[in-house]
Amino acid sequence: MKREILERIERELELPGLVERLAERIQQADLHSLLLELFHRRAEARTPAELLADWGANRFVHPSSADPRVLARFDAAAFAALPAGFAALELSPVCPLGTSSVLATVHQDKALASIRSVEVLSDATNVLALECAARRRALLRADPKSTAAVHLAASHRHLRTQALPGPLFFAHFRLFVLCSAGRDGREGAFARRALDAHLGFYARITRELLGPEFAVRVALTDLTSSEPRESWRRELPGVAFEFDQSRTSGRGYYTEVCFKIHARRGSGEWLELGDGGAVDWSAKLLSNAKERLFISGISSERLCSLTP
Repeated sequence: MKREILERIERELELPGLVERLAERIQQADLHSLLLELFHRRAEARTPAELLADWGANRFVHPSSADPRVLARFDAAAFAALPAGFAALELSPVCPLGTSSVLATVHQDKALASIRSVEVLSDATNVLALECAARRRALLRADPKSTAAVHLAASHRHLRTQALPGPLFFAHFRLFVLCSAGRDGREGAFARRALDAHLGFYARITRELLGPEFAVRVALTDLTSSEPRESWRRELPGVAFEFDQSRTSGRGYYTEVCFKIHARRGSGEWLELGDGGAVDWSAKLLSNAKERLFISGISSERLCSLTP
């Protein structure tokens, strides 16, 4: 459909190959100037009435229904409960163009791109991966055999442009995310240590926030074996653990292992709260097959909506 629209525009303007020339033959700085002028002219022609109409109709600009005071209390408690060695970051609302599509199996259309070679942040784990890689690179420059791990955490509002699959999904939402980077060890030692830190953190904060009326479970998928290896099993106080080898989502995105976190009240429906696993982004960013990365995130807004 998009290709048909672009071809129609080229026909109507009588400029065949326009998209290719703009994308590949014009200098980046010149493209910036062109787009800045186009948006300047369009903004100049807008009226206050049009702005108000957009405010009511545009799903990307609607305020969140979450109570910011509840979210602030959650963030304060979550940052206070971070595992030892994790550093907290306050991220920029934008990141380099292609941060999600270049590193992961995510189409570029799901991110809101800007005319200044940046995009609105759509996944904070990708951004933390960049910072982890930069810090690991500095460590490796000082010591090429460095095994020092980098652990980062952030709370950030994300914006994604894909169609919403249901009423529990929103164009923008807040996530609390973790990212751990390090060097490969024997028998997946790094991934197992990172899994312990991430799952231990999520088990603790979900149990403390939701209370005894909610059940919490972790479903883990071993992506390197048809039968899950018992070495991945974890004991999490107050949280049920199970293997889920039937999971199809995340295959090709995660490597080695991945997990999901769910919660439900009584006999109600299980609600997905979080997701995480091992990825190969550090190895790509640093061109070093020994580098490892483990990412995860939990939906602050969905979690807080379950509590009074």
